[in-house]
Amino acid sequence: MNIQRWIARRESNWQRLDVLLRQVEKKGLKSLRAAEIRELASLYRSVTADLARARTQQVGNTLIQNLQFLTTRAYTQIYQGSRRQEWQAVVEFYCWGFPKLVQQTWTYIAAATALFLVGALIAWWYAWQDPTFMSLIIPERIIKIVRDDHKLWMGSIVGVEPLASTSIMINNLSVSFGAVAGGIIAGTYTAYMMVLNGLLIGAIGTLVAQNNLAYPFWAFVFPHGSLELPAIFFAGGSGFLLARALLFPGKYRRLDALKFYGSLGVQLVFGIVPMLILAGMMEGFFSPNPGFPESLKYLVGMGLFVLLVAYCRRQRPIPNP
Repeated sequence: MNIQRWIARRESNWQRLDVLLRQVEKKGLKSLRAAEIRELASLYRSVTADLARARTQQVGNTLIQNLQFLTTRAYTQIYQGSRRQEWQAVVEFYCWGFPKLVQQTWTYIAAATALFLVGALIAWWYAWQDPTFMSLIIPERIIKIVRDDHKLWMGSIVGVEPLASTSIMINNLSVSFGAVAGGIIAGTYTAYMMVLNGLLIGAIGTLVAQNNLAYPFWAFVFPHGSLELPAIFFAGGSGFLLARALLFPGKYRRLDALKFYGSLGVQLVFGIVPMLILAGMMEGFFSPNPGFPESLKYLVGMGLFVLLVAYCRRQRPIPNP
């Protein structure tokens, strides 16, 4: 191989890659047009091949080092730059995308919330009318602890917080994913999950009220429930989005409706994962901890809920012209 002729033929590519990299390093990958991005990727592959040939032909340490530096810069911008963009997209979603999505799908979330409240009211009514109703929903062990010992059962978490917190997170995620997946069967399982959770909360709330344990019980529920319950409602809304696509595709073909509404549902699930993780940590480490006064737990729970509502109402500011 004639080294000088090969260098003369390839040098324009190296210079062009250097120009593009300087622009990306100054202004970011978004400053390039689509054609320039494709050119950057093509030149990177080409220069990588040139580096391999230069090493094989032993054309000189200076040239090899220059090509090595050029390929390293290109690799950093193409691959690590794309990772930065991915992280920027995640931050963008949680800052603005998720609140906008909640506002866009609020009717489905409201339907899930309404079913939960209906279940809670039914349980509250029947539990006061017929004490045997509770045994149909609440485990007998819990009923005995509350009625016979006049105590709450959450103290078993204290001392095993990391294990309990992990278990709670997994359970919350499984309940939420079950509510989402229930949309595939026309939303029937999603509706069942919402009503069932409402029945459980309503029955337990009545049980603790009848035994004068309502205040400490709700002090336990408020901190993590302010995030956990809305997350479950969001998951229910996601399931109803899938059901909508199956039952009422509207102007879309059913497959296209599934893609559209399914995409919205997946984004809702993506948004609630941090909520469920934080709720699991709160339920494992903060809610059952007797070292924190109950008044503080109420304040934390209400504060988190107010922040969640304010977050979900966020709207991207319109830039000045």
